[in-house]
Amino acid sequence: MRNDWRPDKAFILAAGKGTRMKPLTDQKPKPLIEYRGRPILDHALEKLDKFGVQQVVINLHYLGDMIKTHLEDRKSPEIIFSEEDELLETGGGIKKAIGYFNEPFFVLSGDGPWEDAASDNTALTELASFWDEDKMDILMLLQPVETMTLTESTGDYDLDEQGHATRQKDKNGSYMFTSIRIVSPKIFEDSPNGAFSFLELMDRAEDQGRLYGIRHSGEWHHLSTPEDVTRVNQYYK
Repeated sequence: MRNDWRPDKAFILAAGKGTRMKPLTDQKPKPLIEYRGRPILDHALEKLDKFGVQQVVINLHYLGDMIKTHLEDRKSPEIIFSEEDELLETGGGIKKAIGYFNEPFFVLSGDGPWEDAASDNTALTELASFWDEDKMDILMLLQPVETMTLTESTGDYDLDEQGHATRQKDKNGSYMFTSIRIVSPKIFEDSPNGAFSFLELMDRAEDQGRLYGIRHSGEWHHLSTPEDVTRVNQYYK
C-alpha cells in the first residue's frame, strides 16, 4: 500500500442518451444539464482539478459535439475525448480507452453531482486515502440511503467493518452506488469486447473479495428525471 499515492487520471462516463431525463435531454446531453447554476460536468471537472487530477478521458456518443464545444476552452485538467460510434455501455466505454491508464484511476458519471462534507476532506481525498492496491480492484463511494431525501434511492450495497462491499440484489441494502470509484486497470485484461456493463466487473471483484466501499459523508443526488433536477436546484437555492 502506498499511503501517499493519489490518482492523477480519471474517466468520466458521458455518452448516454439520458432518456429518463427527457425533455431536458432532447436538446442537450445529460452532463450539460444545469445543477446549482452550472452544467453537472463542470462541477465534476472542477473537483477533479482541485484534487490534482492531470488528465481526464471523457467518452462521447449522444450529442457529443456539444460537450466538445463546451469544453474547448478548458485548460485544466487536460481533456481527451473517446468517441463511440455505438454505445459501449459502462464497461465497454471504459475499456475502449483503457490504454490511457496504467495505474488505478477515478471513474465517475458525468451526471451524478455530489457535495463534499468538508473542503479539507473531500470524497476524492477519502477514496484515495482508503485505497489499497494489495487488497482492492474497485473502491466505491457509497451514499447512505437514509440521507437521500431529495431523490429516489436504491439500496445497492451493504458494507462490513473492513469495507468489503456486498451487492444486495433485492435492493434493500444500506447504501446506493454513486458511480464515483477508483478502479484498477487490470480488471479489464480479460473483460468482454464490445458493449458490456461495468457491473459485471464489480460482481467479479466482489466474488474475489476485492470490491470495497466507503461511506460518503456529504451529499450525492441521483438525478434521473426533470423533477429531480428541479427539486435539487430548489433545495440549494
